[in-house]
Amino acid sequence: MYQKANILASMEDYDGALVVLEEHKEYAPQESSVYALMGKIYKKRLIYDMAMLHFGRALDLKPSATDVATIKAAIEKLHVPDELEDNFKCY
Repeated sequence: MYQKANILASMEDYDGALVVLEEHKEYAPQESSVYALMGKIYKKRLIYDMAMLHFGRALDLKPSATDVATIKAAIEKLHVPDELEDNFKCY
């Protein structure tokens, strides 16, 4: 289900991805990657308060050190538009 949501998000079907992730939360409520992806989707939709809420929940679930670093980086870049974020990666 997570992979399906990830594919939907990559196709910019954010509503569909969120529906799948909400269902997935019922089966795996302790999976931090679900909340992290939801945070990423809310960021893309410019709903920053929900993005922060889900990133925070992901961190509360004690993800791996690599995932913690990724989530914290996403939080730090929360108000950076995606276009600018992509430009920074090029340098």
